Amino acid sequence: MAPTRRRLQRSPAPLAWIVPACLLLTPGLAAQTGDPDELDVTSLRSSVPVPIPRITGEIDVDGVVNEPAWDAIEPLPMFMWAPTHGGEMTERTEVRIAHDDEYLYLSGRMYDSDPEGIRSNTFYRDAFSGDDLLSVVIDSYNDYETGLWFGTTPAGVRQDRSLSNDGVFTGDVMPFNADWNAHWHVLTSRNEEGWFAEYRIPFSTLGFQAEGDEVTMGIIIYRFIGRKNERHVYPTIGREWGQGGFLKPSQGQRMTLRGVQPKTPAYVTPYVLGGLSRTPVLREPSAAASFWGTEQDHTAEPGLDLKYSPSSNLAIDLTVNTDFAQVEADDQQVNLTRFSLFFPEKRQFFQERTSTFDFGTGGFTDRVFFSRRIGLERGELVRIYGGARLVGRLGGLDFGFLNMQTAPTAGRSGENMGVLRLKQQVFNPYSFVGGIVATRYGSNGQDNVVYGLDSQLRPFGNEYLTLTWAQSHDEEVRERNTLDAGLIRARWERRTDRGIRYNLFYRRVGPDYLPRLGFQLRKDFTLYGGQFAHTWLQGPSASLNSVTLLAMGENYHRNADLTIESRSIRPSVSFDFKSTANITAYSNTQFEDIRTPFPVGTVSIQPGQYWFHEVGIDWMLPRSTIFRGDIRTTVGSFYDGRRVGLIFNPTWTVSRYLEVVGGYEVNRIEFPDRGEETTTQLGRLRLNFAFNTHLSLSTFAQYNNIDERTSINARFRYHFREGTDLWIVYNEGLNFERDQRFGPRLPWSAGRNIMIKYSHTFIW
Repeated sequence: MAPTRRRLQRSPAPLAWIVPACLLLTPGLAAQTGDPDELDVTSLRSSVPVPIPRITGEIDVDGVVNEPAWDAIEPLPMFMWAPTHGGEMTERTEVRIAHDDEYLYLSGRMYDSDPEGIRSNTFYRDAFSGDDLLSVVIDSYNDYETGLWFGTTPAGVRQDRSLSNDGVFTGDVMPFNADWNAHWHVLTSRNEEGWFAEYRIPFSTLGFQAEGDEVTMGIIIYRFIGRKNERHVYPTIGREWGQGGFLKPSQGQRMTLRGVQPKTPAYVTPYVLGGLSRTPVLREPSAAASFWGTEQDHTAEPGLDLKYSPSSNLAIDLTVNTDFAQVEADDQQVNLTRFSLFFPEKRQFFQERTSTFDFGTGGFTDRVFFSRRIGLERGELVRIYGGARLVGRLGGLDFGFLNMQTAPTAGRSGENMGVLRLKQQVFNPYSFVGGIVATRYGSNGQDNVVYGLDSQLRPFGNEYLTLTWAQSHDEEVRERNTLDAGLIRARWERRTDRGIRYNLFYRRVGPDYLPRLGFQLRKDFTLYGGQFAHTWLQGPSASLNSVTLLAMGENYHRNADLTIESRSIRPSVSFDFKSTANITAYSNTQFEDIRTPFPVGTVSIQPGQYWFHEVGIDWMLPRSTIFRGDIRTTVGSFYDGRRVGLIFNPTWTVSRYLEVVGGYEVNRIEFPDRGEETTTQLGRLRLNFAFNTHLSLSTFAQYNNIDERTSINARFRYHFREGTDLWIVYNEGLNFERDQRFGPRLPWSAGRNIMIKYSHTFIW
């Protein structure tokens, strides 16, 4: 494995005929931007498969990396990604990869000339606190688009995420899912030479497709040295992919495994839940007397989750009496618009292969299927009796099926909600055509079905064409015609983080389009616009990594009368520093034609036509320091008034046992001509205590001055092992403003509950 790599790096003669041959066999590589020699070699290295050796001896996964079996394997040739791309690495890194019938193994010897400088800042799972890292990204289905990301720190803290859309945010859905967790094992150790790690990842966790006796995967491995902001990467990846290039599944080295015959274990996880809730209730209201009483509700119930993979490319999940008591509370938001707020999914059951079900219809929020519609109704929990999910891949076809049944609640009948998603790879690894059907039945005369067709095509180079069609059929809506009950979208874009990129888009949403199992921010409009940007990569000696100029414009027209509803123009300049800090300055000019009043804070925006303009600066502090975060400021006109806004989100890693995460958002809005003003404030404080990698306590408090209420969410967790946990969860709302204009004085507590949940996973 290693000798092949060295020939590619040091022997120029073979490249004269190997590179053109590779470009003919790999669609799109010849048209990539940047330095041709560098890009051709990079693409060749990652596309020519190399074998992953089979373990030849016993390995005790204890984090020491002292087994002879490891020394029999050649270490991978690492490459300096940052701070100087292609520079000389200041510390020695030895990473080896191997496999047997059931597991993929990874070992790392992260030698360090200053062992006291090794950063191990937190014990909290999935938290990045400027620690040193060893991580691996695995494109297990070899689809150049999706991947699983496993990482650890010198303290043995685990980090796992799922990746989609090749790590590119195109405005539809986020490509990273930090809430995904999996069954795998890692241990670490430290001594005077540095720190060491050993991974064991079950093939049943990864999923893959075999062709005969051979499996091909894409692999990216990197080491991060926190105090130096230095990153060693395998394989060599070009700078044109920006600071996140080492997280792109398409850039992984193709590696092959032979003779893999994984077991197909079943993971059965029963849980028991007990709890008590108290809610204040107004009793005997009258002009003479009134007082608050308390309603108590006791909970005691079991549930069950089953995960089974009958083959390496198929996963089945079943759930009975599903409960998410341990899920962290949503971050509150301040709404300065006339549209609904969007809150991301955090529940673990819906995280598995979530990208399979993605069917974006434009913007960050809009989609045909949004899993938070299941088990939540207007912010209130709805009992889920149970359900099933099936995801997998057959050849180039990704498929996903999900069906859930909820209980009756608040005068509504129980509902059955389902989604079927298909995606077929066509032409090349970066192109697909697909379809979706989402159904919602049993909601008291509001049965709803939505179907859609979509495609993403990469005809050449880094050019992408996206086409989407969706149509709804709703029992409550009398659709006038197919177009009015449908959504159509087209987008042409060039994806790169070097040189010129652009994005041209068109979207039309009809007045009768209603995806009740999805999310649609606006309806009955036609949108067109574009985004153009140019990124200049800086030299090795510069403190800057890149400079980007960007301009974006969009226009929303009402379908009914073709009048302009919204229009905006937003130019910006962004400076990316090699320290991972970023400064972006922008200007936004916006037009809004308001026909229905809507509230902002304690005042209202009245109907009318408004032009307003604002400028702002966003500053992200270096992410590898113990004190980090972002500061965002904006000032300018706001409808018929003016606004000054500030957002500050600091994070301070006090020690490996405590991390403090704050957040403060304030908007001062004034309307001088009306003599009105309002101030919105939102504060957050999260304290993460981690006593070791098993025992943790998280407390999360939020205050919103518009609601004049504080909410507290505290979660204690004892993690015995993967899949076996004890949770104690406490929630309470506090009324800060107790005096009411009408009615009795509010109680101090708006309601509280405490839940205890224990789950234990059995593996067969």
